[in-house]
Amino acid sequence: MRYFDHKNNRLVITGSRATSDFWDNLWQDQNLEKTIRNNRDWLVAPLTKKYIPPQKSKKILEGGCRKGQYVYSLDKSGYDAYGIDSAEKTIEKVKNIFPQLKISVGDVEKLEFPDEYFDGYWSLGVIEHFYEGYEKTAAEMQRVIKQGGFLFIAFPQVSLLRRLKSGLGGYEKFDKNIFNQDAFYEFALDEKEVREYFENNGFTLRKRIHLDGLKGLKDEILFLKPTLQKFYDNKNKFVTLLRAVISRILAPISGHSILLIFTKK
Repeated sequence: MRYFDHKNNRLVITGSRATSDFWDNLWQDQNLEKTIRNNRDWLVAPLTKKYIPPQKSKKILEGGCRKGQYVYSLDKSGYDAYGIDSAEKTIEKVKNIFPQLKISVGDVEKLEFPDEYFDGYWSLGVIEHFYEGYEKTAAEMQRVIKQGGFLFIAFPQVSLLRRLKSGLGGYEKFDKNIFNQDAFYEFALDEKEVREYFENNGFTLRKRIHLDGLKGLKDEILFLKPTLQKFYDNKNKFVTLLRAVISRILAPISGHSILLIFTKK
């Protein structure tokens, strides 16, 4: 179920609570080693290289590292890469396969790293899962990133399509007084609000990149979803390439998420 919170200009999405057990169950993978080794990283390592030289002296953290595929990619790209996640079983499995990776169980709201320790911090789909707000996570980001270091943060957004759908009454209205918090899964956040929050707390915006245009379209135009879902799930190499092109074209209008790149002042 999706509700629109007009007061905070955000979408409230229900489902399973994003607990460590939920992620462990979601990320069960019988071919975990293959998944990590064969992950096609078109985003994290390439973008990191544009802003931070790939050197072992450069420390990069992924807060909420899931299966560790991007930590693996950053490590292979020449960085001193770290990852933390709350999904204990997943982290244990990854560590057994790749003991050289610096991944561990951790809490993004209370990082066990010194101040100004990292040259870069990646956060992919994390801050939207905190019903009470992402302020504690943001404070830890600000603390552990070096002056002049980079924050790469992606989250579901209220896209142009979602704003239009909201204006046409396409969502139920959110009422916090009757909403069951146990049903909360994530927010689709107001990009402007997130950007201004970080700019007011020690960061300067460098770039905005809209992502996942096709996903944003299929999730919101329900009569098209069955057809688009088949196209979205197709593993054919040509279809995969075509899907990436279409998704990029649609991203400014229907992008499910957005990536903001900041530097710490």
